[in-house]
Amino acid sequence: MNLIIRLKLSFMMFLEFFIWGSWFVTLGTFLGRTLKAGGLDIANVFSTQSWGAIIAPFIVGIIADRYFNAERIFGGLHLVGAFLMFQMYRSESILSFFPYVLAYMILFMPTLALANSISFRQMNNPEKEFSLIRLWGTIGWIVAGLSISYLFKWDSDQAISDGLLRNTFLLAGGGSVLLGLFSFTLPKTPPQKTAEKGEVSIAKLLGLDAVRLLRDRNFLVFFTCSILICIPLAFYYQYANPFLTDTGLENATGKMSFGQMSEALCLLLLPVFFTRFGFKNTILIGMLSWALRYVLFAYGNAGELTFMLILGIALHGICFDFFFVSGQIYTDAKAGESHKSAAQGLIAFATYGVGQLIGFWAAGWISDHYEPLKASSLAEFWKSVWLVPAGFSLLVMILFALLFKSEKIETPPTRS
Repeated sequence: MNLIIRLKLSFMMFLEFFIWGSWFVTLGTFLGRTLKAGGLDIANVFSTQSWGAIIAPFIVGIIADRYFNAERIFGGLHLVGAFLMFQMYRSESILSFFPYVLAYMILFMPTLALANSISFRQMNNPEKEFSLIRLWGTIGWIVAGLSISYLFKWDSDQAISDGLLRNTFLLAGGGSVLLGLFSFTLPKTPPQKTAEKGEVSIAKLLGLDAVRLLRDRNFLVFFTCSILICIPLAFYYQYANPFLTDTGLENATGKMSFGQMSEALCLLLLPVFFTRFGFKNTILIGMLSWALRYVLFAYGNAGELTFMLILGIALHGICFDFFFVSGQIYTDAKAGESHKSAAQGLIAFATYGVGQLIGFWAAGWISDHYEPLKASSLAEFWKSVWLVPAGFSLLVMILFALLFKSEKIETPPTRS
């Protein structure tokens, strides 16, 4: 892969995650403080990510993989997304906001797979080359968070009161226009499956061809726990920013980017843990980190215990990489050559689709359940909310520890 293509792919990844990080991190705060949405309304908005993840395989599998160049579909989706972002910026109520965010997520989630597909098709050695390209996505997310907090200061209490937090949708929309136009300069990525027209099935698109893996007891335990652990994960995505803002942590959005910084670091540490401690122990460390993070949130504050909030944010790298990336490696090793893509699709459908969908609704219900506590103590409200996913994460960890039998996982050899 030559330098020009590498730079183009890196810029594509930067913008892809810059767009997502520009509005999704502060979404919960915007919905609660600006649109005055309740817990279940916020849950319904966040669940659009899961619906997008469920529908994404159909868009990628039926359209992008079979009829049109991936980079053209990618660009078109982002240009339409820019229009939807502008409509979200203009929305004054949750009722008018919801249809636009649902449409946006249905269009945006497929672009994550398309960005990977465009990148992989240009690489001779994806195992070595892709991580450096994907790293720019993490950098894009970090830059978005730092810009909102330290450059534009849209997440300060006064700015939120003045309604400036909605400007994040303009920032994301501008990024979408830029990426949409830039996409047409990306390397041509024609469809590969034109010869297979007519053979597509719902089972293949959703990765259900890999359902045979569930006959393996260990994989069934891993699959089940993957769904379950995504329930407490949804609490973080939905309520971390509103919580940090309510506690008075300055530049909350910018500080949340520490999580992506730790994610980049933990990607480097993961092979060491995987080799030294094995798959099961690595996964357990990730699950334990989820429980610890929520305990830190429950008992931390923006005063003398600020370090607990920062540590909870920084644990994101271990929480995400040690579970999800390890899980992807495990799934790839278990799948066999003919079912690798299907197996990854099945896990993505279960986690980002089913697991987080349940989690977003659960988080909304828990928030509404403890809503009366806000009148007497905002701190007590958030403590009660965070202890629920903390306890649930611990239960999932214990379940996995008891039912999953240790096995040696061989990572796939590097292609030359």
